[in-house]
Amino acid sequence: MWNKLESRLKQRQAQDLIRQRLTLESGQDTEVSVNATHYVNFSSNDYLGLASHPKMAETMISAVKRYGPGSGASHLVVGHSKEHNLLEEELAEFVGTERAVLFSSGFMANYGVLTSLFDRKDLLVQDKLNHASLIDGGRASEAKMLRYAHNDLNSLQRQLKHQVDTKIIVTDGVFSMDGDLAPLPEILSLAESSQSQLMVDDAHGFGVLGESGKGSLEYFELEQGRVDIYMATLGKAIGGYGAFVAGKSTLIEALIQFARSYIYTTAIPPVVAAVNREGLRLVQSEPELRQNLQDNIQYFKQLAEEARLPLMPSDTAIQPLMVKKSDAAIRISQSLRDRGLLVVAIRPPTVPENTARLRITLTANHTKAHIEQLIEAIKDNIQVIP
Repeated sequence: MWNKLESRLKQRQAQDLIRQRLTLESGQDTEVSVNATHYVNFSSNDYLGLASHPKMAETMISAVKRYGPGSGASHLVVGHSKEHNLLEEELAEFVGTERAVLFSSGFMANYGVLTSLFDRKDLLVQDKLNHASLIDGGRASEAKMLRYAHNDLNSLQRQLKHQVDTKIIVTDGVFSMDGDLAPLPEILSLAESSQSQLMVDDAHGFGVLGESGKGSLEYFELEQGRVDIYMATLGKAIGGYGAFVAGKSTLIEALIQFARSYIYTTAIPPVVAAVNREGLRLVQSEPELRQNLQDNIQYFKQLAEEARLPLMPSDTAIQPLMVKKSDAAIRISQSLRDRGLLVVAIRPPTVPENTARLRITLTANHTKAHIEQLIEAIKDNIQVIP
């Protein structure tokens, strides 16, 4: 076994695909410290800057005094607290569904849905660029899984012609590595005309998109009830940790009873649930954070266009700069780091072959000076891009 693992690691090293962990010595923010060096952070999913919001810290301090640091058990034993219960109720009310249920992570939520609700008579039809948790959940499911070309409605329609008991379309709302949105109005129309169900993973849309931050569905002015299964995470725009699934009461009860990734894991600590509740309140009470983020996105795109940078099409906080080759992506990332800018290179297998990129993420707390500094540094390295 060890020889085989060593061989695999050496192969990945030779292909410039070894990933390295960064150890932050500061809290999550637009400016962070790594190995005693200060960086402007353009790699965080903390889109609204809530992870460093003083009200979040105050809530955590207060909650830990009441509940302590741990939850002690799974939800179905004695790990389900009042804070969990209130958070589930508030999330369901916010997105407009009958109920919601918490999971310890987005990966566990997606895996739990796809492995517990469907059997071998059912069909999962997934976008090829869906998050790994959706793909892995589909592979582990008893249902048959097919994948359609990214955001290609014709490809999706062809896959939906199969005759099975239940067909469910599964898509990200915002694609995490490309930053583009799924064409949800058209996908919904296809789902309804083919008598299929729809699951949306809105990890990167929830809290950010839509007039009130309800996510991708609100962005497209779609009613929440038209989607059968809605999943979103709490560790991005909300600034906390965990995930939830929302929908009809029958769906939620089925997950509580059958989803092994829910049943057989320790609940997130009550203190974290309390912090998530505060994050949800801030999303609703401080809409200026979403406006700041949108202003930063537009300013970045304007400067990038003027500099003729090879950005991938995206109107969200995720702004990928296409580099193609992994070694070039690493070199540019390191050069930016030498100038105090943290922009992580994304390479296969996270993205397809020959699509390595710098995944630039913007937040509400970035300043115009931060963005201008980044654009100038990229312009100085543009010759590295093949």
